[in-house]
Amino acid sequence: MGISFTELTEQHLKGSLITSLLSVWVLVALFFYLNLYTKRRYFTVWMTAWLFYALWLTLGLTVPIQSTTGLLYVLKQSCVALSATLLLWGSSLFLEKPLPERAVALFNIFLIIWVYASSQYSPTQLETRLAMFLLLGLSSVFTGIAFYKLRKKMPFIGAGLLSFGFTSWGIYLSSYPLWQEYLDMYRPGFLLATVLQLFIAVSMIILVLEEARYREAQMQAEIEAVRAEKEALQAKILCVEEECRSLYDRVRLTEGLQRAYEELRRTHQVLVQQERLRAIGQMASGIVHDVSNSLTTIIGHAELLLNRMPNLPDPARRCIQNIYTAANDITTTIAHIRKFYKRRHNSNEFVTTDLNRLVQEVVEITRPRWEDQPSQKGTVIKLHQELDPNLPSIKCQAEEVRDALINLIFNAVDALPNGGTIRIVTKLIENTSGNGSPPQKFALIEVQDNGIGMDEETKRRCLEPFYTTKAAQGGHRFGTVNGLRNGPAP
Repeated sequence: MGISFTELTEQHLKGSLITSLLSVWVLVALFFYLNLYTKRRYFTVWMTAWLFYALWLTLGLTVPIQSTTGLLYVLKQSCVALSATLLLWGSSLFLEKPLPERAVALFNIFLIIWVYASSQYSPTQLETRLAMFLLLGLSSVFTGIAFYKLRKKMPFIGAGLLSFGFTSWGIYLSSYPLWQEYLDMYRPGFLLATVLQLFIAVSMIILVLEEARYREAQMQAEIEAVRAEKEALQAKILCVEEECRSLYDRVRLTEGLQRAYEELRRTHQVLVQQERLRAIGQMASGIVHDVSNSLTTIIGHAELLLNRMPNLPDPARRCIQNIYTAANDITTTIAHIRKFYKRRHNSNEFVTTDLNRLVQEVVEITRPRWEDQPSQKGTVIKLHQELDPNLPSIKCQAEEVRDALINLIFNAVDALPNGGTIRIVTKLIENTSGNGSPPQKFALIEVQDNGIGMDEETKRRCLEPFYTTKAAQGGHRFGTVNGLRNGPAP
């Protein structure tokens, strides 16, 4: 039993439309604010959907309900279709299952064409309005389901209220064309729509406040977690620092022990060497005394026979001469041995000596050994002198220094069987004792060569008396130098 639009009280109907329109504009303003606040796309889509719905209500103020033709009618129904489609699309974005934009656009074009075709060829528009508002209602119900899922997932009361509001709003919109046919239901329907729209607006505000509070609590929890992690990290850093400090102390103690051990080992080696030299010196002292006495008799009698018996046969004279020569060689060797154990107390032995001139004399003395003899074998040995012109004269035993330098040069020549370079350097150095006393100055003579060098055994024993790697030669070159180095100072 339908009634026409003209039988209604025009003033009351427009008042209901205006009230509903104002509530829709409240929703539009709310979604606009939320869009600015949250920068979420589904709020933009929902705001657009409500704008088309507000445009439909605005056109309802001017276009009569009975009008089923014309451009304004098509525009009204198109607003309903676009509002439903956008509301559905925004809900899909909210559920993080977005519909393709091209599909949404094509569907909207289809709905507009359908509305236009139905306005031209359908005798009655109830079916068209039912289809449009059913689509709009289902979109609202779908939005309510989306908020219901949010309520199940998060403890937001506002989500539950929005789920109820959009579901109720969807049911109302689905049945709206039927309400238009009855006077008693049409005007209250607009009032119900106004209440639901305001309910949705308030629920949306509640949801936004709850979400902001939830984010604040979550952020505070993250801050507390970071603070706790920071305190744990600081405690761990302190623990690691303590471990590093303890490790550093242990390493420093270990290094100290290592240095002490090395010093003790060197001291032990020095003591062993000194004890060995002392024992050798004592033994050599007794042997030299006895051998010297015997040699004196042998040399004396040999010299007596050679000088007072000129008529000796030549074979006998040659034998006596060999005995005399061998005895003199033994005397020379004994003189070298005596240098290892004799003690120097006579300071008159030390004379002022120019070390640079002494080095030059030794170079000339040894020239046949390092230049002439190697050249005869086809090898070349070069000797370079780097003498400090500012080196002062010193007090020393010139004969022993000369003998030590000769031995060092001879040893360098032995280390250069294929030729090479010998380098002699003189310079003045300072040596600090480390106990606060002023530094002492020393004259230094270095003899270097680029020869074959020594193995570890030779390095360890080279300063021992009589040690040699050449059985056919004298074995006391480094020993002689060491004896001079360890001798008393003037």
